[in-house]
Order: sequence, then C-alpha cells, then structure tokens
Amino acid sequence: MNEDILDKHLANIRSLQSKSGLFTASRSDVSTGYNKAWLRDNFYTCLAFEEIEDWATVKKTWKAILNIFKKHKNKINWAVENKPYQTFQYIHARYHPETFEEFWEEWGNKQNDAIGAILFKIGDLESRGIKIIENDEEREVLQILVDYLNSIEYWHDPDNGVWEEYEEVHASSVGACVAGLKSISKLGFIRMPYNLAEIGEENLKKILPRESSSKFVDLALLSLIYPFNVVPEKTAREIVRHIEYHLERDRGIIRYKNDRYFNKNIDGVSEEAEWCFGFPWLSIIYRRWSEDGKNFGDITDNDDALRANEYLEKAFKTIYKGQIPELYFSDSDQPNDNVPLGWSESLFVVALLRAGK
Repeated sequence: MNEDILDKHLANIRSLQSKSGLFTASRSDVSTGYNKAWLRDNFYTCLAFEEIEDWATVKKTWKAILNIFKKHKNKINWAVENKPYQTFQYIHARYHPETFEEFWEEWGNKQNDAIGAILFKIGDLESRGIKIIENDEEREVLQILVDYLNSIEYWHDPDNGVWEEYEEVHASSVGACVAGLKSISKLGFIRMPYNLAEIGEENLKKILPRESSSKFVDLALLSLIYPFNVVPEKTAREIVRHIEYHLERDRGIIRYKNDRYFNKNIDGVSEEAEWCFGFPWLSIIYRRWSEDGKNFGDITDNDDALRANEYLEKAFKTIYKGQIPELYFSDSDQPNDNVPLGWSESLFVVALLRAGK
C-alpha cells in the first residue's frame, strides 16, 4: 500500500467536510452548485472512512444526516400522511452544509434512492456494532423514513433517480429502497409495513437488467451490486457486461447513451462525459467477486482479480493534479470544474485499500 497516495486522497475528501460533519459534493468555491451537501453524496463519500475504520468521522457525518431529518420532521410527516403529488413535497436531495436548510430552486428532488441508501447504511452500521442511533427522536426519524417510502409507494414511483433528471421508475432507486428496508428492518424498534420490501423486490425483477423503460443500461445500476448487494451474481455480471460493452470509455464510464450533461456535442449526442468513479466502482465489484471465488474455489477468481487490478490502474489515470474529478469531457484530458468530487475520491480510496496497493 502506498501510504502517501492514500493519505493524499483522504485529505482531498476531508477538505470537503464542513464543521457540521456533512461533506459538500466538491469544493466550496466552485460555481457549479456542487458546494452543497447531497444526501446521496454523503453516503458514498463516507464509505472511504468506513474502509479505514475512522468511526469518529463516520459517526459525525451520520449524526448530521439524522439532524437534517430532525429539522424537517414535520414536512416528512406530512408526506407520510398525505402522499406527495408535487416534487417539492418530497424529501429534498441537497441541503446547506451548516444550516441544513433546503434549497428551494427548481430541482429534481424526487430521489428515492437517497432515502434507501440512508436506511441501508444506518442498518448496516448498527448491525456491525457501530452505534449511530442513540435516542428516541432518532428512532422516530428512522420509522418516519420507512413510512415515507410506503406512502410514496416507492416500488412504482417515478422519481428523478441518481442523476436527478426526468421522472421514471428506476431500477437503481427501487433496489436502493429494497436494500434499505431489509437492512433497517433488522433493528428491533422498526415497525415494517407488510411486504414493503418484498413488493419492491418483485418489481425490481420486472425491470432488470434495464435501468428504466427508456434506458437499457446505466452506470447507476452498479449500486445494486455495490454497495447494496440486492441482485444475484448472474444478474450482476449481466449488468457489468452491458456497462463495459456500451458505456466504458478511455477516462471513465458514461452514465448512459446520449447523456447531455457536459456533452461536448452541440446537439447533445455521442460525446457523453466520462465519469471517473466508474473505474474504481468496477474495481471494487470485481475484487469482491474475486474474494468470493477464492472462498468457493471458483476458477473465475483469477480473471476477476485481474479485472479488478485493470480497473484500478485505469482509475489512477483519472487523477488530475493530485485530485479525482467528477468527469472528463468526451475523448479529452479536460475535466469539468468539480475537482475533486468527494464520491470519486471515496470510491478510489475503497478500491485502493481493497487491492492492498
């Protein structure tokens, strides 16, 4: 393990943490709007600190996330009692990192996967003996989040998804909620509505291996493999094969075909931006398959280990002046302004540590 590289990238992530414990998506001085704290980004950014067992940082971040829900408890309770019918009535996706206030400009706030991710991780940490929940109000908040997913009928609710775009039923969102409900249900105080996770599982099977009715393949599907682990290996390998064939590029993985976000082409076609965290994400997945193969004497484990190493090497090539960006413009060595991106840095650290390099 090159400790200097590890320390450098952990420092990059720490530079994004505010006093409250929340991480901004990128630097505080960027003009892109990434100086805000996203629920989802905090989930992914904190994975690096779990990997190094820095539980003080992990707890501080998750306490801050719980404090967001405490602050907006009345709004969430309203959504439990009255199924939301407008986007702003959903739990917002991003907040001021110090005041925890919502940002009220027009935004795709229907992001059900973020709520699933939060339930998943709190259940996961608690089951591993990392105490996050310490009082009745925090227990109440988690119950409200479970009831919220029931109220919005997450299993067929068109949401804006991981990429915060137009509304569809997304496999990555349904799967995150299933993972979250299964994880949090292990905590003895949670009252789980009947079949709430199971109905999501059934609907997820109907969508897969697609991401949605409009997207055959999407980078967000990797979340169903890592960290959520809610699809069988056969389906997981099919997802990865599709992503590698359709979406892999020289400096990253495009999110989906004809993605217009930072697309160089004036008509938004065929020059999709290349997202840096795709490479370490694939490395983590192949590494896990390799380790599972060793445990079961699987002859594919060597191939998986090689693929894990190949994607880690590709991840190293995305480093720009010591930091990992959000993305590179198509077929170029020019990143956008979101450098570093906490999510990119975190998955790189996880991939690096799991490789033992």
